[in-house]
Amino acid sequence: MTAQRIPPNRLAFIDAIKAVASQLIVLHHLAFYGPMSDYTQTICPETIAWLSQHARIAVQAFLVMGGFLAAQALARDGKLTDKPLLQLLQRRYIKLAVPYLIALLLAIAAAALARSLIAHDSIPEAPTVTQLVAHALLLQGVLGFDGLSAGVWYVAIDFQLYALLLLVLWLARRALPEQPAAGLWCALALIAASLFYFNRDASWDNWALYFFGAYGLGAVTYWGIQPKRISLWFAAIVAIAVAALWLDFRLRILVALLVAVGLGFGRCTGVIESWPKSKLMGWLSEISYSVFLVHFPVCLVVNAVFERFAPHAPAIQLGGMLIAWVGSIGAGAILHHLVEKPAFLLRGKVTPA
Repeated sequence: MTAQRIPPNRLAFIDAIKAVASQLIVLHHLAFYGPMSDYTQTICPETIAWLSQHARIAVQAFLVMGGFLAAQALARDGKLTDKPLLQLLQRRYIKLAVPYLIALLLAIAAAALARSLIAHDSIPEAPTVTQLVAHALLLQGVLGFDGLSAGVWYVAIDFQLYALLLLVLWLARRALPEQPAAGLWCALALIAASLFYFNRDASWDNWALYFFGAYGLGAVTYWGIQPKRISLWFAAIVAIAVAALWLDFRLRILVALLVAVGLGFGRCTGVIESWPKSKLMGWLSEISYSVFLVHFPVCLVVNAVFERFAPHAPAIQLGGMLIAWVGSIGAGAILHHLVEKPAFLLRGKVTPA
């Protein structure tokens, strides 16, 4: 792959992490949801088992990077931007929800097609009106509805996390306007609460508090490390995370901490902006959200077609998995160019009411 200069508004190191993590999520769902993987595991059982059980840990990378980029956008110096809260929330919702809603419609259509071809427990049932409304409001998990597509829970959690960080920074600015570090202290307290309590109780996993430990690690990494300088803020979050792991080891938190340390090293040294210089990584990163949204409908249809019409020989079913993987990337690229990019432009036109 020929190296290229990374545009100044992109961070090459984050692009690489997003590219790899997004592909791991696609492969995880391909391995986790059959029936193609059920046949394929007879010829590569260890690979299918690892993808099915462990590749989902890549979500932690997205949580940490989400916090890092939110901190960059909302409060470069740790103090909240002067833009109105409602405007910031509207822009975030538009950015997330426009491609998400289109992908949901595709998922509903794909599930209907798959149900007409085969019967399998990985195929979602036809949605109710209430279920659709809950998904549109990003409240499906909170209200106890089954997801209409794999991974839609993450979109809802991402919006919650952004809103929670925004609220914390706003309250800190209002309560202590003369203390620029007030928002960072509040974020540290919330990270500790998440890692020591909420993240240890699975009943909170539909709420942002469960995930704020990883998200906050990313945010404070941005604030706590400047080019060629590491502050005590970064040391504090590392200490909190290590203590939380000592109390109750969780692989997901270890992965989140390692990603945060990697981002911190990259930001301190400048590597985050320039390495690796890969056109492919940059492209996969750019379309990663759309791939994440649309890959499940693609995988549903390919699974159904190969189960109904193709021989069940493991090698042929493995070919089906590869087709679904490549098809997911292609569908994501289309969704990105036709929907996600225009939605990003629309987001920029939102003004306060």
